[in-house]
Amino acid sequence: MPIASNKPRIVQVLDIKEESETVRSLIFRDDLCSKAKPGQFVMVWIPGVDEIPMSISMMGDQSLAGFTVRKVGEASKALFDMKVKNILGIRGPYGMPFTPIFGDVMIVGAGTGLAPLLPLAEILTQKFASINIIIGGKTLSEFVLVDRARKTLLKNNSEIIITSEDGSYGIKGLATDVMESILKKKYIDIIYTCGPELMIKKVFEIAQKFSVPIQASLERIMKCGIGICGSCCIGRYRVCKDGPIFDSKKLEEIIDELGLFRRDHSGMVTMIE
Repeated sequence: MPIASNKPRIVQVLDIKEESETVRSLIFRDDLCSKAKPGQFVMVWIPGVDEIPMSISMMGDQSLAGFTVRKVGEASKALFDMKVKNILGIRGPYGMPFTPIFGDVMIVGAGTGLAPLLPLAEILTQKFASINIIIGGKTLSEFVLVDRARKTLLKNNSEIIITSEDGSYGIKGLATDVMESILKKKYIDIIYTCGPELMIKKVFEIAQKFSVPIQASLERIMKCGIGICGSCCIGRYRVCKDGPIFDSKKLEEIIDELGLFRRDHSGMVTMIE
């Protein structure tokens, strides 16, 4: 990790994009983040509130970068409520990124889990890649970034499938149901996924069943982002340092914890609800 990445920088919110009633993307200018690789994250300091990890959801020209936040707690609500010209502290980018594989690709995402997957899809579409992207959610109001996914894959040999558990958007059912039906009919070189950990566990199990390699982005409580505090430990790995992207081999090693247990803010191991 370059020393410059770990040096805190103050950035200004330049633009805010409304993704839904509870999700916004914040755009800022930072040279290091604009050159991040898909799957990497930053530690974001909200003055007077907290510092939390955020996946980088946009790397652009003119040193622009962005992340996408859903308001669920005190810190994420403070980020959601940020205005243009407000300031933030940034450290990073950190972590192991996705490894792009150009071929027949499946992407499975849910909610803001699409945030780190879309920069990857944008790179894959620069070369020939056939992409099946499956976007899942419980109900219509939970879907975000779908229009950006459609725009990204517009000129590519790709297919977007939407699934919702209550049938309010797309196919009624789970993303993993559709995933399995596609794998029965089509050869896939690699599966990328990000979303709720229980969904990732199921995606991994299906990938194993069809002998397809997988790369998954995991989310855990992170306090330092550089492998010191241990809050994000899963098995023998630290998600911030050894992840957040886990390949098939690493996922197999942590399968007894994946989707079942995590550490809370005090470091205690708790069950995932």
